[in-house]
Amino acid sequence: MKIVKTKIKDLFIIEPDIFTDNRGWFVETYNKEKFKDLGIDCDFIQDNHSFSKEKGTLRGLHFQKNPHDQSKLVRCTKGAVLDVAVDLRKNSPTYKQWVSIELTAENKKQFFIPKGFAHGFLTLIDNTEFQYKVDNYYNKLSERCIRYDDQEIGIDWNNNNPLLLERDKNAPFLKDCDVSF
Repeated sequence: MKIVKTKIKDLFIIEPDIFTDNRGWFVETYNKEKFKDLGIDCDFIQDNHSFSKEKGTLRGLHFQKNPHDQSKLVRCTKGAVLDVAVDLRKNSPTYKQWVSIELTAENKKQFFIPKGFAHGFLTLIDNTEFQYKVDNYYNKLSERCIRYDDQEIGIDWNNNNPLLLERDKNAPFLKDCDVSF
């Protein structure tokens, strides 16, 4: 297992070891001890799994406020996504900066997103499945959303007409959101 640092502190790409043979492949996607050795010490307590029928489905940008904020370990298990994390930590030198990575069932890469970040993804092909671990339970009252096309953040989704829920389409801009990191 290899950890790849990004331009933003504490935001990592995980490249697992893939073992292949004539039967197929095997990959260890999570090992608490190995992750701790890599500098990621989370107690993941919930797994989530989503399915998106259509290419161009955008889910995000989502986060939960303190004290229900979450670290996430995300991966694509079928299909492909453009995965994005935005630094919302106001005292961070990379505040409002974002990192994107293509996660696919084939490359098996994972993205570790610590607390203090908004997260979203865009499906790149039909019938995409996305899974992630979180270190805090979902809390509806703490859930927040920021507009995916907020110019203050400036994410290049490479899609001018994504399929969105009304909640995401009408989400507030960052300047109007009660971010508390």
